Amino acid sequence: MLLATDPHVLVYDVGGSHISAAICRAGDYQLGPVVVASHPENKTSESFVEVLAELGKKAIAAEHGTLGASLAIPGPFDYAAGVSRMKHKMPYLYGFDLRAALAARFGWQPGQVRFLNDAAAYLLGEVGAGAAHGATRAVGITLGTGIGSAFAVDGRVAVEGAGVPPGGEIWNLPFNGGIVEDLISTNAIRQGYEQRTGQQRDVASIAAAAATDPAASEVFAEFGRHLGRVLKSLLFPFAPDVVVLGGGISRSAALFLPFAEKQLEDIKLTLRVSALGDRAPLVGAAVAWFAASPAADER
Repeated sequence: MLLATDPHVLVYDVGGSHISAAICRAGDYQLGPVVVASHPENKTSESFVEVLAELGKKAIAAEHGTLGASLAIPGPFDYAAGVSRMKHKMPYLYGFDLRAALAARFGWQPGQVRFLNDAAAYLLGEVGAGAAHGATRAVGITLGTGIGSAFAVDGRVAVEGAGVPPGGEIWNLPFNGGIVEDLISTNAIRQGYEQRTGQQRDVASIAAAAATDPAASEVFAEFGRHLGRVLKSLLFPFAPDVVVLGGGISRSAALFLPFAEKQLEDIKLTLRVSALGDRAPLVGAAVAWFAASPAADER
């Protein structure tokens, strides 16, 4: 139970189809009840802010105060300014000052509303209270429609430095005659299955069939081998203590993880599946907030 006297922050995870919110306490990063809503049917910046505001009010509840809000949101996004640069998704937010609008709804100063990349939030959640807790150098890999990545050193996101690719992103790096995302994505699994069987199936149904369908089993084995080779090639210079795998495909880790680990035997790269799952970005948004502004300084 979170008490009104606990220092805590309102956190959001802005996903592709829905938005989640909760309050999160400093120190142990315990979440309050998570509330969820779909993106607004009326696709305008004003209706989006309205959804955020209503979720925030439900998450905070009447008996709670809060230090501010921290939002995990995909890019391209100007995280320092609080302005979206996305044109291909949520285009109605492009150029909109989301920080000022949300601060106004809660009666806060603009500086009380902060933003970070969703993949970075995922990793920070695992560093703060999950599978990478205590790791000095950690990498987060989210496996889904594409491959997201984030790097952290001493509990803070690193977007440059030794072994860190530009912006901490690996999806578009050259690999095996194409780019990483050609091999590590839901599309790669679907295409691999269709090439073997002539059938079009979604990833969840392919995974469900793997126990009895040799083609499905081999698709995930191939995915694991590709993942292991990608991680070995691209992460070795960073020398992470642990690599945490999240995202929808990670729910089927038993089907591909042994094959990925086989590729990493000679460099002893440790892979772990997310301990927090869908809660990781919410926790990570709080980790980023309190790392930048210790709760004791905010009260």
